[in-house]
Amino acid sequence: MENTPTSLEINNLFANGNPEEVWPKATGIVRRISPAYDFSVARSAFDDVVRLFRGEYPGYCPIRTLYHDLHHTLDVFLCAVRLMHGVHLSDTRLSDDEMTLIMVAALMHDIGYAQREGEESGTGAQYTQSHVSRGIEFMQRYVADRHLPPELATRLKFIILCTDPALVISRIHFPDDRTRLLGQIVSTADLTGQMADRTYLEKLLFLYLEFEEAHFGSFQNIHDLLRKTRNFYVVTRQKLDGELGGIHAKLAFHFKDRFGVENNYYLESIEKNIAYLDKVTALNEAKYLSMLKRGGIVEKTEALIAQG
Repeated sequence: MENTPTSLEINNLFANGNPEEVWPKATGIVRRISPAYDFSVARSAFDDVVRLFRGEYPGYCPIRTLYHDLHHTLDVFLCAVRLMHGVHLSDTRLSDDEMTLIMVAALMHDIGYAQREGEESGTGAQYTQSHVSRGIEFMQRYVADRHLPPELATRLKFIILCTDPALVISRIHFPDDRTRLLGQIVSTADLTGQMADRTYLEKLLFLYLEFEEAHFGSFQNIHDLLRKTRNFYVVTRQKLDGELGGIHAKLAFHFKDRFGVENNYYLESIEKNIAYLDKVTALNEAKYLSMLKRGGIVEKTEALIAQG
């Protein structure tokens, strides 16, 4: 049990852009669950996914999607690790093999945006509606190439499927209830990890560009996407509390163990983002973007739009 976190420490929970900082955070949490855990599979997957994003993985180009970038994957990965710790502390014990599945699935849940050499047209966002199936295909090849147990790929397929927003989890025919639980953990981490990002609202502009490239959605413009994000949040909360089993609440167990307080800092950050979004969308449309100042994202988006 440690001191109540400062504002800087809370903000740093979501500062996950540097893999060299994220990995030690993750290993420290896993050691709290299982001191003798063997990191070999998870570490290899972590390193290979980072290499893939950076364009250092044989046969693949760098991943260039602006919203679904390495930071997003690391956000989801670390949220999944914190969540599995919370689940474990809440008397739902997780085995070492189950923790490996959670970590590998979180790392590979968006790997379907990767483009093979020769597929360099676009940014990869054109695979928006097929990225989950593409990611599963990559994972299956990866498991075979690394000579990992075939049953790993079988369970990972179902866990990664849970991150597909087009699928209803109750309609997925899981091999067992434990695999369903692991899928719920990773899907919960995917949603809460991205929406708790302190630049989430700004990065919605990048998401709009991805949707435009994919010809996905019916947004009139960036402002329209921002206005409709409030409803997305409502639907997401229903999903988190419903088909995902309310597992997000288990994050409080992690923070109780980590800081000695029972806060769910992920939900608190999400609610702050949405409260600020309400202020933004209450303004005249012409003022929306002037309210989004983090990360230089507005300027970059405007430059990309100007380039056509």
